[in-house]
Amino acid sequence: MLMASMPKSFRPSTGSLSRRQFLITAGALILGTGIGLIPVSATAFNPQRLRQSMQQQYGESGLAVLEEWLAMLERLRGQDIQTQLRDVNDFFNRRIRWVDDIHVWGQEDYWATPLEALGEGRGDCEEYSIGKYITLKQLGVPGERLRMIYVRARIGRSQISQAHMVLGYYATPSAEPLILDNIAPSITPASQRTDLDPVFSFNSEGLWAGGSSESRADPLARLSRWRSVVERMRSQGFI
Repeated sequence: MLMASMPKSFRPSTGSLSRRQFLITAGALILGTGIGLIPVSATAFNPQRLRQSMQQQYGESGLAVLEEWLAMLERLRGQDIQTQLRDVNDFFNRRIRWVDDIHVWGQEDYWATPLEALGEGRGDCEEYSIGKYITLKQLGVPGERLRMIYVRARIGRSQISQAHMVLGYYATPSAEPLILDNIAPSITPASQRTDLDPVFSFNSEGLWAGGSSESRADPLARLSRWRSVVERMRSQGFI
């Protein structure tokens, strides 16, 4: 599983972060339990409703980007996993320009849906990771092979770190994950990303923290921003 199977260089550290860098993006997300798990599946995918939602919110320019995304889905269906990972990673890295949330959404930490991120053409690490996750699931990649991973990312040669999110792909439950990231264009094994220290990870089925090999919580119950994203994706036609 995530933390147990990661190489030593990709295990979590115990250093502290500023409130903006970590507490807002991690600790402040954790709520009480009580909401049942609702897996993100492809069964309710509705392209027509997606087009209507995009047209209403972002007009013709947003609709054009959505059509590119839909065309990519059709092109990648049935392709090998390496091609799917590479092309999905490249698509979001090219279509979204990194801009801090406060300048895009007017909030310190906002998790946008893929429709919102593509419509704006701007976002930060969560937008890249969520968009890649939803797209790969729509292509039929099993959800248990994908996890959004919160990490501490060290900047350059300094010891300064900031909260960051990447997407991990696991060929098998015990495999070393491949890391899809917006700050590094190439998909690489976790052992090669010595600049990243994982903190916790989640997908539609579970949430893992520290060195735990078992899910500790329902992500919809414990991550308020993830729950909000899921609700908006459902209304927009993604799920």
